[in-house]
Amino acid sequence: MKQITQGNQVFKLEIPTPFPVGDVNVYVIKGDCLTLVDAGPKTEEAWLAFQHQLKEIGYTPQDIEQIVVTHHHPDHVGMLDYFSDEVPVIGHFFNTPWLKKDQQFIVRHATFFEKLFIEFGVDKKFIPYINQLKNTLDFSCERDLKYFIREGEEINGLFGWRILETPGHAQSHIALYEESTGILIGGDLLLKHISPNPLLEPPMTKDVCERPRPQLQLNQSISRLLDLPISLVYAGHGENIDEVHKLIAYRLKQQSERAELVRSFLAVKPLTAFQACQTLFPTIYHKQLILTISETVGQLDYLVEMEQIIVDTSLDTHRYIANEC
Repeated sequence: MKQITQGNQVFKLEIPTPFPVGDVNVYVIKGDCLTLVDAGPKTEEAWLAFQHQLKEIGYTPQDIEQIVVTHHHPDHVGMLDYFSDEVPVIGHFFNTPWLKKDQQFIVRHATFFEKLFIEFGVDKKFIPYINQLKNTLDFSCERDLKYFIREGEEINGLFGWRILETPGHAQSHIALYEESTGILIGGDLLLKHISPNPLLEPPMTKDVCERPRPQLQLNQSISRLLDLPISLVYAGHGENIDEVHKLIAYRLKQQSERAELVRSFLAVKPLTAFQACQTLFPTIYHKQLILTISETVGQLDYLVEMEQIIVDTSLDTHRYIANEC
């Protein structure tokens, strides 16, 4: 199913994925270069759907002149492998180890989570969950970025669109903003019906030891949109978003309330991050541990930042303690 905005020459294609999130949206922009934004997962079903919808708007994959990726997750980059190496792929530098499936990085990723699991007090029987990354990467690609893009830059062939760096859901995340129309192609920065998960990731440079705080990053990334006259967001999943500032305010309020719920658990007794996760997600934590522990730690990071809780780091397994009012 396609949706076309003729005035801006942005074409929306809905591509099936094997993931619980459902279809992913990719976008074709008809500028000086025919540009594809995001590429869907690496499955035959996705590739056939992409070709069919592309044909409906008068193009073939061979017509795509460049590809921009909003972030590295497999449902957004997998089909890069189906395009010729002559088609340049453009994105944030942090995409690089993910898109190349850099084995040293994958080992570092596993080591990072092994350390985190100890710090968070995760039961040892859940250690195999760390290997789930390799399963999801089956739907990703092995591709190099041709060009790196950063905050404020424009991409050749996309006159009038500038890059916003928007980490949180992923450290590699960017959005494309067309100032003349107020249109944002936002990847998974802002979704209409669900809040993007602030996923835990290792530091993306070896000289940085402290882990990123993705919930705080996500809050900052969506809050900066409040200063922009955005008329419409083309999202990575689901419907377009027109009441953008209203949704942002709701998402920030929703997250604050979620954090207050976690703080109420800690007001009863100190907890490890894993214990807080079990309390927040009692029926699904054991099925979706990485997602649920990321969400929980995001709330804990927020509460620490707001000075509502403190972290006892005296032991290998950290405990979170509510501040006395």
